[in-house]
Amino acid sequence: MHAPLTYEHAELNTTHTQVTFFLLTGVPGLEDIQIWISIPFSFMYLLAVLGNVLVVAVVALDQSLHEPMYLFLAMLAFNDVLLCTVTVPQMLLIFWQGPLAVALPACLTQMFFVHALFLSESAVLLAMAFDRYVAICTPLHYTTLLTGPLILKVGLALGARSVAVVTPGVLLILRLDFCRSTIILHTYCENMGIAKLACNSITLNSVYGLSAALLTTGLDFVFISLSYWLILKAVLQLPSREARTKAFGTCGAHICVILIFYTLAFFSFFTHRFGHHVARHTLILLANLYLLIPPTMNPIVYGIKTKEIRIRVVGLCFRSK
Repeated sequence: MHAPLTYEHAELNTTHTQVTFFLLTGVPGLEDIQIWISIPFSFMYLLAVLGNVLVVAVVALDQSLHEPMYLFLAMLAFNDVLLCTVTVPQMLLIFWQGPLAVALPACLTQMFFVHALFLSESAVLLAMAFDRYVAICTPLHYTTLLTGPLILKVGLALGARSVAVVTPGVLLILRLDFCRSTIILHTYCENMGIAKLACNSITLNSVYGLSAALLTTGLDFVFISLSYWLILKAVLQLPSREARTKAFGTCGAHICVILIFYTLAFFSFFTHRFGHHVARHTLILLANLYLLIPPTMNPIVYGIKTKEIRIRVVGLCFRSK
């Protein structure tokens, strides 16, 4: 990364061959109060990293938690740490020091990881929904279906899907000519934010981005909803009230996490595309919050809703003292 440059300097790089960096400006219109905005974002980031690292450590160190439900939870926590770390430290640096010049390869790398980690977050939530479906709807086959090798293959497949979907988006950016400006009115590099700076047509980029989102995150949400519809039907047919309460309890944390993630993601997604009258600073703040709030809230939700995680996190903290 280069030292922050002025907007005038950035505007001089107007041809495809001259583009070596993009200038991230932060939250447009809120430059004077960005230092104050950084305080809650810093707190949320520290909470997200600490909480998710604790979850990963607890699952890794406790053999009794090496079950599908907790292994998927550890995957989610690990993904959450990476997801917020890819964007938040750079965002805070911009809030503290002003506009930041980011080299083109670094900007494209950040774009790749932002979208890939977001897709993998959605995919892990789908895997967790399938885990709950098998546990509640076909409990006799749970241990035979969800084995250790299968979980490993699922994890690798989730990563491969993210790479396969996001890579074409990066390649579509590389075909563009940037002859207008290198200023990105944002705190991090994201697909359409870069594409909109190009002087040639970005129709293909837009169509691919929308199609990829609908066929991955959109389908994940549909399958998760279907899984929980089948789970709800199965739970309501259980003979005893105690059994129904226990079944709902095992799904409660996951449902909360799903609602937080998809509500923020879809709201930000549709607001960016159809909220033409929404203030620019609102869109940028939403784009940051939907990547930061789920990682912050997930360990808190699982800590409250999942007794095994709560007990072992408390035990680990007191043991460290």
